Amino acid sequence: MWVIPSALTPWIGLMRRLCGPLKLLIAGTLPIKGLPFFLGSPLFDGRTLTMEGRSVPCTMGTAVVYSTALVVMEHMGIRESPQLMTAGDIGRADGSRLIYNNLIEEIERLNVDVLVLHYIMPIITLTNRLAQRLKGLSKKPFIIADAGSMYSLKASGEASLCDFMTPDPGEMAFLADPEAVHPAYVERHLFEIDTADVLHLIRQAYLTRNVPRMLVVKGVRDYVVKEGQVLFSIDEPNVPALEPIGGTGDTLTGTLAGLVASGMDPILAAICATKANRMAGLICKPTPRTLVHDIVNRIPEALDTITREEGFKAL
Repeated sequence: MWVIPSALTPWIGLMRRLCGPLKLLIAGTLPIKGLPFFLGSPLFDGRTLTMEGRSVPCTMGTAVVYSTALVVMEHMGIRESPQLMTAGDIGRADGSRLIYNNLIEEIERLNVDVLVLHYIMPIITLTNRLAQRLKGLSKKPFIIADAGSMYSLKASGEASLCDFMTPDPGEMAFLADPEAVHPAYVERHLFEIDTADVLHLIRQAYLTRNVPRMLVVKGVRDYVVKEGQVLFSIDEPNVPALEPIGGTGDTLTGTLAGLVASGMDPILAAICATKANRMAGLICKPTPRTLVHDIVNRIPEALDTITREEGFKAL
């Protein structure tokens, strides 16, 4: 049984006094041709990110993960903003290579506590180099992987280097197939059951030993998993209008990252992230015109709502 404290802010304040603020770095490409390499803390105005005078829409992908983590950390009273390492990549792997190489060369100097690896094209040789670099650090960061980075780490046999991955059911089938090097090449029998029996896929994935200690499996029902055991699941509120809105999985990953970087216990952070992500979708009352940044802006209210309505009682 997981018991949530009666209020977030005092508890997080205690953790910060004990541990100090955690430094969060989010690394991933943006699908913008010619976007130069950037490392810093962009401003978020509720709709767009501003980096070195250039505005980037917060519509999906790495931009959403960063924006959500920033909003969460500000709401939790964290003064230090997360950092974003990004570059443009429209499928040619040029931006991805820039990110891989900069992570390999600079990760020790950056001295991050929490590292999110997101939309980076799978390049196995560079993934292996990055994995060896991370293993060689005197202080390995807490690693969350999603999207292309999740594929690459699994395909290279380095998924267990991560602390969390955040797959959907189809990606869960990929993690469960020891031979697959990309979700497109999953064994048919695994892919066909991906939505029918996620629990089976979770068990199969942990048998491969190429999986992180913890998972958040996001879908019609979200699952929080540690070492093969489902600790929590949730399927309410269910908001069908969210389905066509791209980026709702990215808001979950960003919320998880922001809460972990705020000092929260990782499993507790995962539980809160799944609940808050659904609640934010409900609060924003989505229509066909809703964009994902509308949900991002509701995450703080959602965090307050789940603490107020449920009193943070035992789950």
